[in-house]
Amino acid sequence: MNSLSYLNQSIGFPPPEQALTDPNGLLAIGGDLHPDRLAQAYYQGIFPWFNANDPILWWSPDPRAVFTPSHPFGSKSLIKFLKKSAWRFTINQAFLDVVAGCAGPRNTQDGTWISAEIQMAYYELHLQGHAHSIEVWDGEQLVGGLYGIPVGGIFCGESMFHRQTNASKAAFAILNQHLVKHDFQLIDAQVMNPHLVSLGAKALPRSEFLTILHQYRDRATSASMWNKQEVFIEF
Repeated sequence: MNSLSYLNQSIGFPPPEQALTDPNGLLAIGGDLHPDRLAQAYYQGIFPWFNANDPILWWSPDPRAVFTPSHPFGSKSLIKFLKKSAWRFTINQAFLDVVAGCAGPRNTQDGTWISAEIQMAYYELHLQGHAHSIEVWDGEQLVGGLYGIPVGGIFCGESMFHRQTNASKAAFAILNQHLVKHDFQLIDAQVMNPHLVSLGAKALPRSEFLTILHQYRDRATSASMWNKQEVFIEF
């Protein structure tokens, strides 16, 4: 039977395969959100997820929700909508605003797990070049976006939001287009939910996910792909 590890400032993570089955994927408790620990976690297929008043909880669920980058991405109706849209799309031009948007209230839940502590931790990762955002703009208004962490040829998606219908789907379509261009192999969406299913996520056994992660996590990618830039959706 697997048991939880309790992390301090110096202890690294146990193997993801040691995560509990109930609750599914809970691997360790404690530690901190220092950028080096976060980078180490994602490199091993582990991520933090906890409520504001809880200790830091670290997870590696089985199975894993994933997407294979594809272009064009989305339904025919979404593509038709985007062809008529005047939205603009950018990369890394409003990272903090995107994270704050993801932390905003949702109709389907009370509160948010993306606390001020989480927001600043991922902003530190962003400043170090390890976390990135996609933005969707209606004129000068930010109407949607997403953020995540690339690990070699894997993109670990963290969260997305929208303030106008289809804006988060548009951000995800831009992400897919960008990752296909740069030969990424997988988008990690962590824990399956109905919204991810509606977007086409697949459940991948943790063992298979870790095999792909180990194969591609050290792959070099173009540093310029995450430069601040405007991007244009292609059909």
